[in-house]
Amino acid sequence: MIIEPRMRGFICLTAHPQGCEQNVKEQIAYIKSKGPIAGAKKVLVIGASTGFGLASRITSAFGSDAATIGVFFEKPASDGKTASPGWYNSAAFEKEAHQAGLYAKSINGDAFSDEIKDQTLALIKSDLGQVDLVIYSLASPVRLHPKTGVLHRSVLKPIGSSYTNKTVDFHSGKVSEISIEPCTQEDIENTVVVMGGEDWSMWMEALKAQDLLAPGALTIAYSYIGPAVTEPVYRKGTIGRAKDHLEATAFTISESLASVNGKAYVSVNKALVTQASSAIPVIPLYISLLYKIMKKDGLHEGCIEQMQRLYAQRLYSGQAIPTDEKGRIRIDDWEMRDDVQAEVAHLWEQATTENLNEIGDLEGYRKDFYSLFGFDVSGVDYKADTNEVVPIESIVE
Repeated sequence: MIIEPRMRGFICLTAHPQGCEQNVKEQIAYIKSKGPIAGAKKVLVIGASTGFGLASRITSAFGSDAATIGVFFEKPASDGKTASPGWYNSAAFEKEAHQAGLYAKSINGDAFSDEIKDQTLALIKSDLGQVDLVIYSLASPVRLHPKTGVLHRSVLKPIGSSYTNKTVDFHSGKVSEISIEPCTQEDIENTVVVMGGEDWSMWMEALKAQDLLAPGALTIAYSYIGPAVTEPVYRKGTIGRAKDHLEATAFTISESLASVNGKAYVSVNKALVTQASSAIPVIPLYISLLYKIMKKDGLHEGCIEQMQRLYAQRLYSGQAIPTDEKGRIRIDDWEMRDDVQAEVAHLWEQATTENLNEIGDLEGYRKDFYSLFGFDVSGVDYKADTNEVVPIESIVE
C-alpha cells in the first residue's frame, strides 16, 4: 500500500515502516559514531518503543553492547492498517541488534499489569539471569491498576486557577490564546496514579524479590521541569504533581535497593517533540522558539543525543553521578541555561502568527512531529508500494 500521513487533530493515525526503520538506523549510527560506553551489559527498558525509551535501548545496545529486553504496548498492522510507529521502531531495532550479534527480545502488552511483569521476570530469569540497568520510560494517559482494577486517567490541568497563555497550532502556524480550567482533587489523584512512581516501584520490588537485580544495579526514570512560562500548566499543574511523586519515589527505591548496592535516579530531560507534548497547549510554541535558539547556539539535541550524553557523561563516566540539590540528574542543563531561557522569554512576548516562522522553528517542529511516525524522513521513497505488515523477530505477546 501507499502509506501517507493521516491526521486527526494532534494525532497521526498512520505510520511508515521504512521511515521508522530509517530513524532507528540513524540513531544507531549516531551512537556508534560517539564510541563505546562502559555501561550496563544486561538492560531492561520499560517503555522501549519510542522517544527516550527507544533511545535508551539503542544507546545500551550499540554503545555498550548490552543485551536488552524491551517492554511496550504497541499495535501491529492489520487489514490494510499500518502498525503503530513504536511497533515499526521496535521491529527495526531488533533486526539491527540481531544482525550485530546482540541479544534483543521484546514483550508487547500493558506494562502496568501483573501479567506483563510476570512474563518479563520469567524472560530475565531464563535468558539473562539478572539485569544491571532498568530504564523506566512509560508514557501512557491511562492505567488500569493491577490491584484495585480501577481505570485511572491522567489530565493536564493547572491547579487552583485557570491558566491563559499563547499557543500555536503547528499544522496551520496560527498563534492564539488558550485558557485551561483548573483541575479537581480527583484529577490530581488520578494523574499521580498514572504518571507517578508507584508502578516504577512495583517493577523494582518485583525484580528484587526474585533476585533479578545484579549487584550495583541502577534504575533510571525520566522527568521534565521546563521554563516559567509553562509552569502553571505543567510543573505546577497535575502533571507536575505526578513528576514530584516520581522523583520522590527514586529515594524510596534507592533505600530498597541498598541491600544489592543499587541506586535509583530520575533524569530530568530536555523538551522534545513527542506525541504527548504535541497535544499539550503552550508546549509546541515553547519548543519552536527553544529549537530556534538552541540550533543557532549549537546546543540542540534530540532523544538520541540526550541519551548518549546521559550515559557517557553522567551514568557511566567513571566519576560519581552528578545530581542537583534534589538528587536529580540534569540533562536539561543546556535548555535551562539562563541565556537560553532569557531569549525564549523575549521571543515569547513577540510571537505572532505572522512572525513565528521567522523568530521560531515551526518547520523544525513539524518535521520532528512527522518523523515520529516515519514521515518526512530523508532517503525514503514515500510514493513506493510498501508492505505495512512487519514482524518483530522475537516478540512475546
